[in-house]
Amino acid sequence: MEVHLVNSEKELPAIAEVLLQLRPQYTLDSLIEQIKKQQKAGYQIATVKSDDNILCVAGFVVGEKIAWGKHIYIDDLVTNENYRSTGVGTFIIDWFKSYCKELGCKQLHLDSGIQKFPAHRFYLNNRFNIASHHFSITDICS
Repeated sequence: MEVHLVNSEKELPAIAEVLLQLRPQYTLDSLIEQIKKQQKAGYQIATVKSDDNILCVAGFVVGEKIAWGKHIYIDDLVTNENYRSTGVGTFIIDWFKSYCKELGCKQLHLDSGIQKFPAHRFYLNNRFNIASHHFSITDICS
């Protein structure tokens, strides 16, 4: 297994196929367009590959905040359903920890839906803390 930082638009269809497992509200085409839009604002994608298979996809941004300092925020993290419980999730989290150090980031962050109990177990097992509650208003326009 190896982590690959995506730098080619031609990789996006295969990546989007895996991301759709996490973000089914999109179509393949609309997800690719959203990725391109976010890339203009600094969104990056890391994949774990074995041979030509995409085992895991993680979309993230490197940022700086008063509260966290320089950090990586993982927006989207999904292990391909065909490769779950094989160690690939821990592999990419370990890579992120190393990548944080390489970039001089002090913290690694992500949010997880309140209903995703297996993901919570995974994050806790990988040294994440439940540090806050995330509040949102999702219908500002209505």
